[in-house]
Amino acid sequence: MSRRIFYYSILSLSIAACSGNDARRATGDFEYANKQEASVIKVPENLNKPVTKNDFEIVDEAKVSGPTGAEVDVRAPSLVLPVAASSRVVTQSSDAIIWFDKVLEDKDLKVFIVDAIKKEVSESGTTIESESADGLTLTTGWIHREKEEGVLLKDTVLSESKKFDIIVGTKPHGRSVSVQVKLVDYMLTNKSGSTKQADPIDQVRAEMAMLNAITSQVDYTYRLQQRENHLLRASQKIVSLAENNEGEAAYLVEMELELLWQNLPIFFERHGFKVADINESKHIYFVDFVKPETSIWDSIWGDEVPVVDLENRKYQFVLSKKESSSFVTIYDEDGLVLNEDKLELIFPVMEPGLSFRDL
Repeated sequence: MSRRIFYYSILSLSIAACSGNDARRATGDFEYANKQEASVIKVPENLNKPVTKNDFEIVDEAKVSGPTGAEVDVRAPSLVLPVAASSRVVTQSSDAIIWFDKVLEDKDLKVFIVDAIKKEVSESGTTIESESADGLTLTTGWIHREKEEGVLLKDTVLSESKKFDIIVGTKPHGRSVSVQVKLVDYMLTNKSGSTKQADPIDQVRAEMAMLNAITSQVDYTYRLQQRENHLLRASQKIVSLAENNEGEAAYLVEMELELLWQNLPIFFERHGFKVADINESKHIYFVDFVKPETSIWDSIWGDEVPVVDLENRKYQFVLSKKESSSFVTIYDEDGLVLNEDKLELIFPVMEPGLSFRDL
């Protein structure tokens, strides 16, 4: 029992020793900080002075502008992370600024970005306190952070509050929007006391952290919108029964002619059609149809493909244009068009096939 207590004591001392280290401060031997500046060599006037270099000169601490020794902040610099689609940073710039380029054509980019900013600020536990007249500068309320220590009786050892200006910039063409974050108000209370002046490194880190949070929110909002667009397209009926320009029964596909022409071989391959010849200038596919054979194993493994209810014959798929859509007219080997009744019979298979919805 005493050995177990001894082990727990050692473990407790180890944890206490680790928690006592300040991750932002340098550790080790700082004898260099206590070295006195060497006196200048006095050279007689009748002799030439030797060449000297200051590369490794030890400067008196009193002449140093900034911290030395254990007071040096050794934290890695914060970086802007362009994780959102079409986001980029300004090279050779230490400012907390990022640019977004237009991704969603059906959305106003500036409105989209500002909405994401407001959502992130709300999730940070505050609101937009004020906006400029043009709506391009947003000032947040106080964003609070506290750190507590103790198990049963908790004690607040750090309380930090920050306010930011979030500045939105736009290019004249409206397809690029910048977001910049500036820390405008600050309060910190810890074991050392209270201050309203942020350390320069802490200021940069706070601005970068806020900007990266906004960027992540933009990326998340992008993904949600893209998912909604995908689900909308997946449920949309883009194939319907119609009459072509000659008044013949046909399918009307809401797809550009060239795009449908390029994708149609995918449909053929999946549904038992083999391309025998093409007339590219007239957009005609000459195909041979052999009804695919299916087995019970196809249904078990989920490989079963819906079968088009047609006779094993030669057919022609003729494409023609209607504005931004396309007609697909099907003829048999005798040149007779498949009538509306036949097209309606095979519609349950043709509709998802020509929509390419299952790809």
